[in-house]
Amino acid sequence: MSVTQEKEQQFAQAADIIARVKDEIQSFIVGQEEVVEHVLWSIFSGGHVLLEGLPGLGKTMLIKTIAEVLDLKFSRIQFTPDIMPSDITGTMLLQPDEAGRQTFSFHKGPIFANIILADEINRATPKTQSALLEAMGEKTVTIMGETKKMEKPFFVLATQNPIDMEGTYPLPEAQTDRFLCKVNVVYPTKEELKEIARRTTGSQKIHLNKAAGLKDVIALQELSREILLSDEILDYAVWMVTATHPDSEGAPETVKKHVQYGSGPRGLQSLISMAKARAMCSGRFHVSIGDIKNVAYPVLRHRLILNFEGEAAGISADSIIEVLLKETSWGAKS
Repeated sequence: MSVTQEKEQQFAQAADIIARVKDEIQSFIVGQEEVVEHVLWSIFSGGHVLLEGLPGLGKTMLIKTIAEVLDLKFSRIQFTPDIMPSDITGTMLLQPDEAGRQTFSFHKGPIFANIILADEINRATPKTQSALLEAMGEKTVTIMGETKKMEKPFFVLATQNPIDMEGTYPLPEAQTDRFLCKVNVVYPTKEELKEIARRTTGSQKIHLNKAAGLKDVIALQELSREILLSDEILDYAVWMVTATHPDSEGAPETVKKHVQYGSGPRGLQSLISMAKARAMCSGRFHVSIGDIKNVAYPVLRHRLILNFEGEAAGISADSIIEVLLKETSWGAKS
């Protein structure tokens, strides 16, 4: 078998796994197709996701469902103002050994899992929020000077509530930038609400099947990195990121007027990684302009910081990104 045939077989197997995963998730989760896709692309990219939406829209249930369908070890952390960093990472306990001597042994915290649900992350204090930083960025935690490696694969899927902000601690930009993307969970349609009522208030129970496994997820991550990226597509991605900076020569007028800080290099890395995952899930061997445009909203919306004029005018990050996507003269400005 040639190398090309082997790759084609790998992509065919990947497409089959991804299709089974999506079908199994949709058998339990009503609607939210775009949210499911964005979360799966992020997982296959090896990144972390910030989910934002009103209470009761199924954010927690979605994450639990994905973990069950992918057959990954799942752990849920409910963030509250009094939760401590050691409640997340774990701690050293003094315990007697077989000889009766007192020795320290490490008791793992809930962060030692494959998929971590950080529920209402903005309700924890900055000290506790920062306990996630090392784990998310370096895939390690340090306890009493000893470094512990996280399990592979490792994803943090955090949720936050956009209303009832009293007594909360907004995530600092340094921490939100560690999330590959920010996904807005929208309210379901009337038909979706009817289907939710039928599925959750009747006597029939839906049993989820394992559509993939840990090795499959790791293999999909590695395959995603092999997706081809042309120089032209890379130039477009670089232009889009640099155009979010108000002092950039190619920045649109609305960026110069309403944006204080734009996306950094991590935004470009996230844009390309997620675009590659989308291409893979679409059964293609290469990234297209459409892939970059499709993932621009979730990747960039939490990386744009508006100035006072932008906030006062009611401008949103999504409206800024929309202007960038409509720009046609990027090639001449890059």
